[in-house]
Amino acid sequence: MIKLFTATTGALSRLDALLPLLARLIFAAVLAGYFWASALTKFDGPFALSTGAFAQIFPKAIEAVGYDASQLPLWMHLFAYAGALAEIVLPLLIILGLAAPLAALGMIGFVALQSLTDIFGHGASAATIGAFFDRQSDALILDQRVFWMLLFVLLLVKGAGALSLDHLVAVRLAGS
Repeated sequence: MIKLFTATTGALSRLDALLPLLARLIFAAVLAGYFWASALTKFDGPFALSTGAFAQIFPKAIEAVGYDASQLPLWMHLFAYAGALAEIVLPLLIILGLAAPLAALGMIGFVALQSLTDIFGHGASAATIGAFFDRQSDALILDQRVFWMLLFVLLLVKGAGALSLDHLVAVRLAGS
């Protein structure tokens, strides 16, 4: 029985190379559309930020200026534009497996800022925030986003895997 257990777990542990691919596939299936849809709400045109972008990212600041984004400082415009672009580019990089650890690190920072904005900027309720070890698994911030982070940490630590552009680039560079 012990030999069977050891053989089975040994065989399964050799499949860990599939984890980055599975993480990228799950991200593509579950979260990429969420981030891309969110990004599209931040633009009025190809390069023009919408008022909604500022309402999502700087809710108290845009309200304080009567929803006139022209009254916000330049750094807020740059930050909002960078955030909107990050919601488009970082998911694409993860799916393609190109600079995936860096993209995953960017997504970790993005989701952390998103969560802090939801909590402090939008005043998320305690039920929306949730709590760890509370027997409830449906809170939108802590419960859901910790699972998102798990995907990103896996990609940060293990890279994009063998079926990725990162791997293709590494093979090409090794052959040069």
